[in-house]
Amino acid sequence: MLRSSGGGRKALTEKDASLKKDLDSLVEPTSRGDPESPLRWSCKSVVKLAAELQGMGHQICSKTVATLLNQMGYSLQGNRKTQEGKHHPDRDRQFVHINRTVREFQMMSEPVISVDTKKKELVGNFKNAGVEWEPTASLTEVKTHDFIDPQLGKAIPYAVYDLRHNQAWVSIGIDHDTAAFAVETIRQWWPNMGKPLYQHSQELLITADCGGSNGYRSRLWKLKLQEFADETGLTVHVCHFPPQTSKWNRIEHRLFCHITQNWRGRPLESLMIIVNLISHTTTQQGLQVSAELDKNHYEVGIKVSDEDFNAIDLSKDVFHGEWNYQISPRTMK
Repeated sequence: MLRSSGGGRKALTEKDASLKKDLDSLVEPTSRGDPESPLRWSCKSVVKLAAELQGMGHQICSKTVATLLNQMGYSLQGNRKTQEGKHHPDRDRQFVHINRTVREFQMMSEPVISVDTKKKELVGNFKNAGVEWEPTASLTEVKTHDFIDPQLGKAIPYAVYDLRHNQAWVSIGIDHDTAAFAVETIRQWWPNMGKPLYQHSQELLITADCGGSNGYRSRLWKLKLQEFADETGLTVHVCHFPPQTSKWNRIEHRLFCHITQNWRGRPLESLMIIVNLISHTTTQQGLQVSAELDKNHYEVGIKVSDEDFNAIDLSKDVFHGEWNYQISPRTMK
């Protein structure tokens, strides 16, 4: 027997005219003018929303709440990192300057590298985010608390990424993330990966963040680059990204994200496991990574004297010389 037109159970919102309005006030209390909403400071799950609506006299279950939320244009939302803080007035002009300088070096077939420190990692049987295909019922058990193991310590990956050849060198430090450690990584990259590809180059361009071990304010960073220039004969050009724009550094999304993806779901139980996982990181675009353990100890708090700093053959660019500069090799006597 066919149901007659207009027959059947009426929609809940037709029988309960205030239901949608009350649900709307619970989900978005501040924008609906209700600062005293009971769920303003609570997790707004469909179960809690249903319970609050029931307390307001509505007869509704959590499944119906979910259906109504979809009809009303709501969806599950998270947080997204987009707010970078106060922008420097010359932020965009510095981006243009960096891009133009990179293109000029690449057109001349000169090396361009992006450098940075990846997030420090605890070494040991600790939880590592992500999942990996494994045989059924072979769950890896890890420690419940992430307290540093005094015997194993932590790993500090500092990387050099070659923009043109899609290659990277990563040094895994065990001590401190200092300017000396940063430049030592560049020093290891040059004979192992850089010089074989750029045998006749006299120039090197480095793009780096404005802070950290390779920050533009660091005197030790510039002093160690001077020593590197003296040893190799390279004129080192440096362009720093403006403050609070580190996510635009190429190394972040061309190397570091792939390393994180490669070791997802695996406890970093030893330094050699970290070295092997990093060095076996590849992409469909042909990324090649070499990794090596750096067992050196790097002193913190080193002060560079005015005499030593003034001896650096430093030339500042006309445009923001604190961010853009070159260090030339000093003539050996």
